[in-house]
Amino acid sequence: MSDATLPSPAPQAAPGASPRRAAVRAHAVALLWIARREALRFLRQRARLVSALVRPLVWLLVFAAGFRAALGLSITPPYQTYVTYETYILPGLCGMILLFNGMQSSLGLVLDRETGTMRLLLTAPLPRWWLLSCKLVASTLISILQVYAFLGVAALFGTTLPWAGYLTVLPALFTAGLMLAALGLALSSTVRQLENFAGVMNFVIFPMFFMSSALYPLWKMAEASALLHDICAANPFTHAVELIRFALYGAANWQALGWVALAGAVFLGLALWGYEPARGRDMARRRRGGCPPDHGRGCEARRSGPDWRHPEDRFPLRPAADHAAAPVSPGGGGRRSKGSPCAGRRSTTLAGGCGYDHRPISALRPAGDHVGGARGP
Repeated sequence: MSDATLPSPAPQAAPGASPRRAAVRAHAVALLWIARREALRFLRQRARLVSALVRPLVWLLVFAAGFRAALGLSITPPYQTYVTYETYILPGLCGMILLFNGMQSSLGLVLDRETGTMRLLLTAPLPRWWLLSCKLVASTLISILQVYAFLGVAALFGTTLPWAGYLTVLPALFTAGLMLAALGLALSSTVRQLENFAGVMNFVIFPMFFMSSALYPLWKMAEASALLHDICAANPFTHAVELIRFALYGAANWQALGWVALAGAVFLGLALWGYEPARGRDMARRRRGGCPPDHGRGCEARRSGPDWRHPEDRFPLRPAADHAAAPVSPGGGGRRSKGSPCAGRRSTTLAGGCGYDHRPISALRPAGDHVGGARGP
């Protein structure tokens, strides 16, 4: 994304304006700019909308035709009579769109962090929780647009709903979308590379989708396994699907709403903790071999042991004169004689290749380094 699509700095308070009104305006501007950026990204990725529609339509038109005879359905709330299998799985497919889009939005967060855009966003003079919440709201709004596009296509193929249900389902879609987007945001805070996030997505998406009431009711799970029924009942995606199912018929499922809100709060808390700047600095120090400030004497004791070496001193390079001045050791880890193919590089290994030097640090450092004392952490 270009810098033109990044949020502009928070507007300054006009002379005579109250600080509270200026703060509210700054928060609103950040929300609008982040939503605009997400919308532009979505419009430039046209294949994203096509894939969001094709995936649930395949389940609705292809898999439902085969499962219709295999899975019998009973009259369960909110249904007042027997319904077709296509009608039953429609709320679950709406939840599928929310789930997949929430993960894809998180994939964009990992890309933003690699390119440095996320750092620019989080350095805005606004609370970090508000900036991340704006990302959640923006991705949820795009998910809702995709859900309504899918419902329109499903209606063309004969799977219709009560007209009032298209309006009453909007709050349920927004609540479930926020919860699933917060889950993706929490996962993105733990993944540092874009290549690793695809495996994490598959590990989360498919178990959550298949172990839920999206494709079959929970009493079918209970017939197969009581343990599987309990796992499906504890799945947050199950409660999101049931919340959407009841809302499509103008009914409220307060239990599902409570579980969805609780899961969303937990996922958002994990995401805020994952994007905490102090935690990022601690992880960077661990990668460099240092100790975070809150790890006490345990970490320092491990670092001060006789076998500990600084990461920069584990495999040091020696000058060419050092290699040419000493013969090769019997173990293959010593110095190389003059004229050796490894002269001027690293020590030779037993197999005859150029490897690493495993002598003590005191024997590898220059003389001037010992005058000032041992190297600190």
